[in-house]
Amino acid sequence: MWLLPVLFLLVVQGHFSTCVQRTVRGTAMGTLTVHCTYGRGWESYKKWWCRGYEWDSCKILVKSTGSEQLVKKGRASIQDNHSRRIFTVTLEDLWYDDADTYWCGIEKAGNDLGYKVYVDVDPASGGCCTPGPWSLPSTSRGG
Repeated sequence: MWLLPVLFLLVVQGHFSTCVQRTVRGTAMGTLTVHCTYGRGWESYKKWWCRGYEWDSCKILVKSTGSEQLVKKGRASIQDNHSRRIFTVTLEDLWYDDADTYWCGIEKAGNDLGYKVYVDVDPASGGCCTPGPWSLPSTSRGG
């Protein structure tokens, strides 16, 4: 496994996080946004966001097409910006179960490239809420 040799900039609801742990925080019932930057040359490759502690068993939640087109699958979406070399992952209607280990990644021949991101979910302001009836769709990571 090769870790993505690029700088990842993680942004959650307007707050920048560049800490070594690569942990991002969201609020229950809110929207989590993660910006992953990559180096020159990877612009046309497919980007993905997967969930799971282990690299080889994580499940892809959403994958780009290699273009800048927005791709949405369930509550997750991904959009690439080639000129800025950033792909943005968004998870809507965040819930406590979404707290987990995720990966920003780039699909390539052989082993994919990726970087681990920890997601924590804080309580919504004004108290708790009831769990939503949704779940995140997933597919095999492949690669």
